[in-house]
Amino acid sequence: MSRYTLPIIDKQSPFQKEFEIVIRDLIGHIRSAAPKSVHSVYLYGSVARREATAGRSNLDVTLLTTVPLTNKEQTLINTIKVRFQSKYPQITGVTFTIGETAEVLQLESIFSWGFWLRHCCVCIFGDDLSTRFGDFEPSWEIAKNMNMDIEEWLEVYIKKISASQTIDSQVEHQKTIAKKLLRSCYSLVMHKDKGWYDHPILCARKFLEYYPEKQTEIERVVMLLKGRKIPKRSAVALLQEFGGWVVGEFNKIERRIG
Repeated sequence: MSRYTLPIIDKQSPFQKEFEIVIRDLIGHIRSAAPKSVHSVYLYGSVARREATAGRSNLDVTLLTTVPLTNKEQTLINTIKVRFQSKYPQITGVTFTIGETAEVLQLESIFSWGFWLRHCCVCIFGDDLSTRFGDFEPSWEIAKNMNMDIEEWLEVYIKKISASQTIDSQVEHQKTIAKKLLRSCYSLVMHKDKGWYDHPILCARKFLEYYPEKQTEIERVVMLLKGRKIPKRSAVALLQEFGGWVVGEFNKIERRIG
């Protein structure tokens, strides 16, 4: 085994007690919403890593289906988000990443879905497709597959922040895009650092080891991540300027490495 093989999340230990009831209820609701479509369900993020904080952490879910969800099934899945956010105060919400097994098992998906399931997820229901993949090593191929969509994310969230009607909704959008932006920053250096980090603060620290001149920008993005209430125009300007720089770096490295 290479000394650079990336770690795998513990798949055996019990989840934190305050989240166990939420996870059990989630499985039941998903199976009820799409009984003929569901192939397997996974957790990722802080709950999967057993590092969640009650009242501050999302329940992040990857749902794999055998066939595309119908409109009715998609509506029912969206209803789960609303119900769980009000029913369980220990989570701030539920997010879904949805894919189809045929796409997941394609050779072209090995550095995206393969890496994602193998190193970032824990199966909580169904046939665990992470077992179909070997362990991965840090590479530019993984980094760009995970976060090279940052340009699209920035465009979407700049619009959402600009259109926010309340400071609370603005702050939630800021936190979401800040998390994505810091993870994207680490993706720029993953192939050099030979590691993988999901926690946005750790991503920021590692990034600064290679780009110390970006200290001020990173501190400002961390302010967004922590829910600081700042003027809308300041948040948008930061995302446009620093976000634009991150997109440019992705393109530069891609041209160099390919």
